[in-house]
Amino acid sequence: MRKILTVITVLLLTQTIQAQLFSKERVRNIPSIDKPRLSWGYILGFNSYDFNFDYKSNDPDEDIMVQSNVGFNVGLVGNMRINEYLDLRLEPLVVFAQRNLTFPNLTERNLREVQSTYVHIPLLLKISTKRLNNFKPFIIGGVSTSINLSSNEDNPDDNSVGQFRTTTNTNYFEVGFGIDFYLPYFKFTPSIRGVFAMSDELVRDVDPDSPYTSNIDKMSTRGLFINFTFQ
Repeated sequence: MRKILTVITVLLLTQTIQAQLFSKERVRNIPSIDKPRLSWGYILGFNSYDFNFDYKSNDPDEDIMVQSNVGFNVGLVGNMRINEYLDLRLEPLVVFAQRNLTFPNLTERNLREVQSTYVHIPLLLKISTKRLNNFKPFIIGGVSTSINLSSNEDNPDDNSVGQFRTTTNTNYFEVGFGIDFYLPYFKFTPSIRGVFAMSDELVRDVDPDSPYTSNIDKMSTRGLFINFTFQ
């Protein structure tokens, strides 16, 4: 599903760029929208979260299978213009995500549903090209932190009674690209961004020989955001 969303978004961006490049229309829409030092907008989008596992032993029969589900994002954007090509952006989001984990070395109770609601706060540097007609490509990257409102980190129960536990706070780095489209009344920005956790998010079971967590050296989130910004 994540690959399908990415392909669809890239195709839509490509078609729109071609229309802008080869259109005879050269009238600039909202020419002064990028002039203010500070500006704001809102974000709607989709996400696909995954977990990356590092194991203590390289036994392929114990690899945990992760099924990603499509979630959605909603939030705000605050933009500070540095110059024509650089912007500093704060994009607080509420992110709803779900991952299903299957433990192939177990015959019973081998499925765990990890449902997460994040308050996700990235600080990003946006590097743009010069505006071309009514669009402007850019790359973007930075760091972020999140609070998992669905975390069960402090729950005394663990996988022995069906509770797969994750940490409340996680830090990430992010990188992506997008295009600003200057429409007659507002700026519309589709973008694709990868999100990669820098910390271990697994809360291990009390039993050091737990079949669920004993072989996991590190568990960290990988995610894909497809966001649509309106300014």
